[in-house]
Amino acid sequence: MFCFQCEQTAKGEGCTKIGVCGKQPEVAALQDLLIYATKGIAQVAVEGARVNVSDPAVNQFACEAIFSTLTNVDFDPARFVILIDDAVKHREALKAKVQAAGGSAAFADGPATFTPAGDQAGLVAQGEQVGIQSDPSVNPDIRSLRELIVYGIKGLAAYADHARILGQEDESVYAYIYEGLAATLDNTLGADDYVGLALKCGEVNLKAMELLDAGNTGTYGHPVPTAVPLGAKKGKAILVSGHDLKDLETILKQTEGKGINVYTHGEMLPCHGYPELKKYGHFYGHYGTAWQNQAKEFAAFPGAIVMTTNCIQKPKESYQANIFTTGLVGWPGVPHIADKDFTPAIERALALPGFTEDVPGKQVMVGFARNAVMGVAPQVIEAVKNKAIRHFFLVGGCDGAKPGRDYYTEFVEKVPEDCVVLTLACGKFRFFDKDLGDIGGIPRLLDIGQCNDAHSAIQIAVALANAFECGVNDLPLSMILSWYEQKACVILLSLLHLGIKDIRLGPSLPAFITPNVLDVLVKNFNIMPIGTAEGDLKAILG
Repeated sequence: MFCFQCEQTAKGEGCTKIGVCGKQPEVAALQDLLIYATKGIAQVAVEGARVNVSDPAVNQFACEAIFSTLTNVDFDPARFVILIDDAVKHREALKAKVQAAGGSAAFADGPATFTPAGDQAGLVAQGEQVGIQSDPSVNPDIRSLRELIVYGIKGLAAYADHARILGQEDESVYAYIYEGLAATLDNTLGADDYVGLALKCGEVNLKAMELLDAGNTGTYGHPVPTAVPLGAKKGKAILVSGHDLKDLETILKQTEGKGINVYTHGEMLPCHGYPELKKYGHFYGHYGTAWQNQAKEFAAFPGAIVMTTNCIQKPKESYQANIFTTGLVGWPGVPHIADKDFTPAIERALALPGFTEDVPGKQVMVGFARNAVMGVAPQVIEAVKNKAIRHFFLVGGCDGAKPGRDYYTEFVEKVPEDCVVLTLACGKFRFFDKDLGDIGGIPRLLDIGQCNDAHSAIQIAVALANAFECGVNDLPLSMILSWYEQKACVILLSLLHLGIKDIRLGPSLPAFITPNVLDVLVKNFNIMPIGTAEGDLKAILG
């Protein structure tokens, strides 16, 4: 196997024996083959666009298939066997529609003509032939840019899938996914072409995040500042992790009146700020921190656990009987709830002891999305003008276990008292429970939400730039970002598409970015690695 799509890849170079995430070589090969098969769909879909053919079922499948290959989503080889077979069925059905509309479906070779092997072992062997390093003749910089596009598309597909689940779709998103994937097979394209396609991925992702924001806020209301307890309440319990708001709502509905308290974990923390979710009386609080701590935290949780969308790790034997997956998440041997009837998880929660007494704990504030922040915009603007607020720092992104992430905790702790910290995604768990106080009633730590709520952060920045009649790069705003997986990649591409410069990224730079590609990013956007907290603060503030 060879995989270097996440930040924690072995030796900062690539996982070759087993994934640091726990991914087995056969799963890596099957994921590579699924991406290859999906590129075949993309080739046909590009031709379909020429003759005005688009299939909603194919669009949905393509996003789900791509999303399933993200880091820490699906580790179950049996499910990839099904997905690969389905990819070919969708491809051939789309070919027939394209031909019927007068288009061409005559592809000489490659993924558009690929025939899957008849068993898992055969598919693994095929996957080993189409992986990242399968063609040694490809220029390393071209390979780097192609992988950057693929990983950007993985993040884009995830957000598009989240949005579709809430009824929000846009044909342009699917069109780019197909365009980008097909382009990675085109040997006539050069580095400049691929840089343009990577930035276009960021542009299209802005639309996907906008769609998801519309789905979230249109369904559950705009988040409002909310205090969330970190302790526990006596009684039976279910823990919901991942990212999916609709899954959480479904669980809240199905547990109503059953004496079960529902807790969030990881990136589900911001859900407490949504009015339509807050209304459930048994939606109690937040348990635990970021995804990489789940083995310890889940082992201590006295109820059932449901993993939605992504961020699963290998379950320990101590809690394997208590954990369930749903959506695209999968782990061999873990019960999967495909039909959204969470009765098995509910019954398990009722059978487990739950919390035998109240557990006191801190509270944290969530719900500072764009509506909440812009609701106090006049105060914020005035505080900047009178120098009560000197600078804003957006400190967020993905968390992870790799050494070096304590930088973000230290950075926030050392941010001067006349500065405000905005945060989002699971990177916040390095400092989310710190009491930073306020500036004239404006909290110094503002939790904007999940990783996809980068949309809110961008809207806040644009609104401030308009208020001060300047560009975003001229604002007293610095971005200190942490990354781990492919959603972070596409958000970075969105920021670069917007022309945002001077981003500090860590804890390490992507292994899939070659020195020459990095040089392009440095020259055009002054993107830089994090240094020391003290040194970076001094460089920014003077």
